[in-house]
Amino acid sequence: MKRTIPLALTLALAASCGAFAAEVSPQDYYGKIARRLGDMLQKYHVLQQKLNDDISQKAWTNLVTFYDFDHSVFLKSDMDELAKREKSIDDELRASDPSFGFDVYNLYCRRLAERMEFATNFLATVEWDFSTNETYRIKRKDAPWPETREEAEDHWRRRLKNEALVQILGAELDKSTNKVDAAESLVKKYRQYYTVLTEPDEEAVLQHYLSAVARAYDPHSDYLSPASKEDFDMEMSLTLCGVGAVLHMDEGALKIVEIMPGGPIDRDGRIKEGDKIVGVRQEDGEMEDIMWKPIKKSIKKIRGPKNTRVTLEIVPRSDTSGATKKQIELVRDEIKLEDQAATGRVETVSLGGFTNKVGYVYLPGFYGTMDKRPQDDGFRSCAMDVAKYLAEFNAEDVGGLVLDLRGNGGGSLREAVLLSALFVPNGPVVQVKDVRTLGCLPIPYGNPVAFRKPVVVLTDRASASASEIVAGHLQDVGRAVVLGDGRTHGKGTVQTVLGMGPAQYGSMKITTARFYRVDGRSTQLEGVQADIRLPSLLDSLDIGEDKLPNALPFSRILPADYARCWNMYEYVPELRRLAEARLAVDERFQKHLANVNGMKEMSEREEVSLEREARKVQMAADRELRELAESDDDEEDEEKTARRRRRNERAKDDVVLDAAFDVMSDLIRLNGGAEVPRPRTNSGWYNAIMGGF
Repeated sequence: MKRTIPLALTLALAASCGAFAAEVSPQDYYGKIARRLGDMLQKYHVLQQKLNDDISQKAWTNLVTFYDFDHSVFLKSDMDELAKREKSIDDELRASDPSFGFDVYNLYCRRLAERMEFATNFLATVEWDFSTNETYRIKRKDAPWPETREEAEDHWRRRLKNEALVQILGAELDKSTNKVDAAESLVKKYRQYYTVLTEPDEEAVLQHYLSAVARAYDPHSDYLSPASKEDFDMEMSLTLCGVGAVLHMDEGALKIVEIMPGGPIDRDGRIKEGDKIVGVRQEDGEMEDIMWKPIKKSIKKIRGPKNTRVTLEIVPRSDTSGATKKQIELVRDEIKLEDQAATGRVETVSLGGFTNKVGYVYLPGFYGTMDKRPQDDGFRSCAMDVAKYLAEFNAEDVGGLVLDLRGNGGGSLREAVLLSALFVPNGPVVQVKDVRTLGCLPIPYGNPVAFRKPVVVLTDRASASASEIVAGHLQDVGRAVVLGDGRTHGKGTVQTVLGMGPAQYGSMKITTARFYRVDGRSTQLEGVQADIRLPSLLDSLDIGEDKLPNALPFSRILPADYARCWNMYEYVPELRRLAEARLAVDERFQKHLANVNGMKEMSEREEVSLEREARKVQMAADRELRELAESDDDEEDEEKTARRRRRNERAKDDVVLDAAFDVMSDLIRLNGGAEVPRPRTNSGWYNAIMGGF
């Protein structure tokens, strides 16, 4: 069937593509930033590697693949031309010349405009034909760049056809009665796509370029523009000053997908979830249109100092035409990002005729306020938050603790040591080696352990850095049994954030050290091995430190002077035997394993069919596999409810957590109620450790 999309919509996409005329150029002082970044990497990075042709080639690859990761925008001739500077980035940085990053970006925008011009013309009069035995290559990071414009356009034709087929079949599988106009929706999508990617933003272009250089040393070194540094600080402290909403871009506007309880929008009550923000005014200034503006820039305008006024221009969710607008003034206030804070509860676990109360703590990140002391207002510490839950568990006389570090990507090294101190009497937690020194971060002798019952640590392939320090330490000293994916992420490096001079120069996050477990092994690449494997869906995916470009290698040093404080490792063989026997006949867990294997097969798929019936069968099967992995993005209310449920009560479909509770129940029975030995003295663990940082 031939479809002609509205002329106004077609012209809108064409106009947006043609609007990019002026090329982006670096500010005068960007050259100083570029040179300073090169100097700092050579001086402070743990590799102590000179800025040379090897680093230049890695930075070149990082940059071009950042912009065109699936090799669908640039042509091979573009790559040949850019390759002439592949080994000169180091020389250009020393000469205070950041132009290469801007040249790549400007070329990318020109080529993307060509691709959007093709998409516009194609979608304007497309006649979908899903009867041919045609395929689309979905994994293109290793594909050659197109030789010609015609070859690139053939890829985009298949890409658009694939996306249209997904929309049409998705509606059929949903049994939706709404008419699907795939061509029109794709025009809207790519208008937004093009606008966001090509909005002139010199600071963002510089950040992408200098980050590509920093990541040539290792994947965790980075350049932080002033805006990025602000985001980094907020993530660590769990606070921001704004209006209290989670925002996503939707057809050019900022759609409110969640209102944070207690925030300015929640207290005001006039703005609802689903409303769209189309304009922002600061204090008594002019209303500024934010339609189709980059989401980061728009959100930055909405944020601001506490107790300042901001007026939002809102299109209500009830008005799908966008004709109705209202202006609502709010006073910015501090918002606590509590979705990233520790949560805990007591579970009652019944197994084999035994019933036990078990403490459960979920810690999504190692957050901690870096510029305040414990007695200061606004101070946050994940270790202190966990300690409060442990006190509650002690009062309820729980038999053990499940510490859930799944998905925890790390954070503050200080907090990792403080968290371990809640469970271990004394001794080194982690060894840290930089270019000059090797030291241990210890728990002081006589630390009064906050929780003395058995501990199970639950991890997955996304547990990284500080998570691996804690899991590895508790495993090495016999304090805990580690459950989860075969191994954790494998990040064994330490980053330090350093200023680069004036505030407008931004900051650098540089890998300055490696950390090692107390037994001398690094977690780099190898991660922390699970004592008992309870695989999640992540265990089937191609993720981990070893999959990141330019990752540092595994290494080993001499063990620290440490001793095991307990004997949890002695129970591992029997715990594993019991778990394997139980799970082998557990229909839910076996179904979960089938999903894990199915997700692995799906993640390794290189191509998909563009023939309707074959693809419909494949999509129906894929949907079943994804039920455990993701929720429907269109079901915003259900997604929010599910997120709150996971934080506040036991999720019914979390088979891995259920299995972990059963292992803990076995451990409590085998352990017979014994506790970690008490220390000889009773010094204050928190202040003692804080004094060392």
